[in-house]
Amino acid sequence: MARHLVVGTGLIGRELAEQLVARGDTVIAASRSGTVVAGADAMRLDAADADAFGAAAVGADTIFLCTNPPYPAWATDWPPVFVAAIEAARRSGAGLVLMGNLYAYGVPDGPMTERTPLHPAETKGEVRRDGWFVARAAHERGELRAVEVRASDYFGPNAKGTAHLGESFFRAVLNSKKAMVVGDPIAPHSWSYLPDIATTLVAAADFSSEWGRVWHVPSNEPLSRTEIAAQVNARYGTSGRVAGYPPWMLRTLGRFNPTMREVEASSYQFRMPFVIDSAETERLLGVSATPWPEALFRTADSYR
Repeated sequence: MARHLVVGTGLIGRELAEQLVARGDTVIAASRSGTVVAGADAMRLDAADADAFGAAAVGADTIFLCTNPPYPAWATDWPPVFVAAIEAARRSGAGLVLMGNLYAYGVPDGPMTERTPLHPAETKGEVRRDGWFVARAAHERGELRAVEVRASDYFGPNAKGTAHLGESFFRAVLNSKKAMVVGDPIAPHSWSYLPDIATTLVAAADFSSEWGRVWHVPSNEPLSRTEIAAQVNARYGTSGRVAGYPPWMLRTLGRFNPTMREVEASSYQFRMPFVIDSAETERLLGVSATPWPEALFRTADSYR
């Protein structure tokens, strides 16, 4: 029976812990608040505290780093977390699986593959790039085994918070109202389903061959939010619409609100096609995306 330390019990960390528990593994779910996940051992942990992180990782086969500081704090909060996670993996001998995103690729000129060079377009992307480079360098020195799993914007049943394809979007469309979104509503975009993200994290940890590399979460064909709203309307007989926030509004809000400043900085992801290619991951890890209708309507049903 494998033993895992899942750091971060947000939407991804919780789904991951539940999948690991369901297959019979032992899981420690660690977070600042000590959030309880059914079947897992809850632990309070400051992920930036290297000593505490190292102690938590003793006996673990895998460390999954799924925590995520608030946008405005990425530049200050992420570096010590990366350092602590790397040190914990080095001391314990556990494999280190980083949960990542696509920010480090910057402005795309086509689908982003596992081999696409990293050219971040703003600070958050630079932070994610640098964190991965530090972990990969430790791997290449033979100090630990590390991989990073990258997903596009997530969605899934009962996902709360400010996800771009989350509660506010679905509730507006299902109530035949206007969903306000960042960027261009008709721009194609890849969406990663929460259960598929967790499944890919598990598969990456189980992979016995190449580490020190990047995996991409399998995601369905890119769809615009206008197209998704139309599919929801057709299914439920609603008449929801989608409109984009004016760019000037995001810039203005960003002057006073640090979170909105960071949303505006990465809004390029929604003004153009933003597409993830996971062909290599699917071939080597044997994972695939949940069929789109199943993923979409399970998610929509959860908000009805």
